[in-house]
Amino acid sequence: MTTAQPDFTTRLLIDAGIGPGMRVLDVGCGVGDVAFLLSGLVGAQGEVVGIDHDGAALATARGRVGDGQLAAPMFVQSGLLDVPASLGTFDAIVGRRVLMYQPDTVAAATALARLLRPGGIMVFQEHDTTMVPASLDGFALHRQAQGWLRDMIAREGADLHIGFHLHGILSKAGLAVENVRAECIVQTPDNPYALAYIVRACLPRIITLGVATAEEVDIDTLQQRLDEERTQSAGIYIGDVMFGAWARKPAE
Repeated sequence: MTTAQPDFTTRLLIDAGIGPGMRVLDVGCGVGDVAFLLSGLVGAQGEVVGIDHDGAALATARGRVGDGQLAAPMFVQSGLLDVPASLGTFDAIVGRRVLMYQPDTVAAATALARLLRPGGIMVFQEHDTTMVPASLDGFALHRQAQGWLRDMIAREGADLHIGFHLHGILSKAGLAVENVRAECIVQTPDNPYALAYIVRACLPRIITLGVATAEEVDIDTLQQRLDEERTQSAGIYIGDVMFGAWARKPAE
């Protein structure tokens, strides 16, 4: 996030119409980053429910401290296809980096659409590797680090081109697509990016899947080496492209 404008996720949610008083479901919520962001958007009169299949991640989410002025999100262990009926229906359903991991994306979106109230909004943010990395300069270490992440999600079975599929997925789920957008993360000599932080968070998966060894990554020096490579170059490096889309359930 920069001080100039809200980050991509925040702008996507606001532009999609997430606002005060809404009841929102955050699917694949993990440790709750998006859920707590949503709490700030819906306010004290709204409600946020986060679901995830990972019990450990949910335990972390429940242990986080939110803004005392806001209602804390409720976290429930569930997959996308078997959300408990007791949770009821929602004004909006949101997911970040979750559709790309679904074996049948249309089935997942269709199942979730049943939980939307008529006129409700479904919003997804996904990352797509189709057009990156991109640079006129070498950026060998940046490309290598980005490659570890790309190979990791590929070996996990994720759709690396999910951004280009979002419109079709939401349409086939019976929703009316209202917007699809994409934004690049641009790194310049004076614009740091915490790529090593992401690699560190994913390091156990990178090692377990055989993408790279701990010695190859050398995580404790990775960010320093990335910063040196970036500041010694006069060029820019684009390592990630985020797609966002929202679609509306037809009113009855």
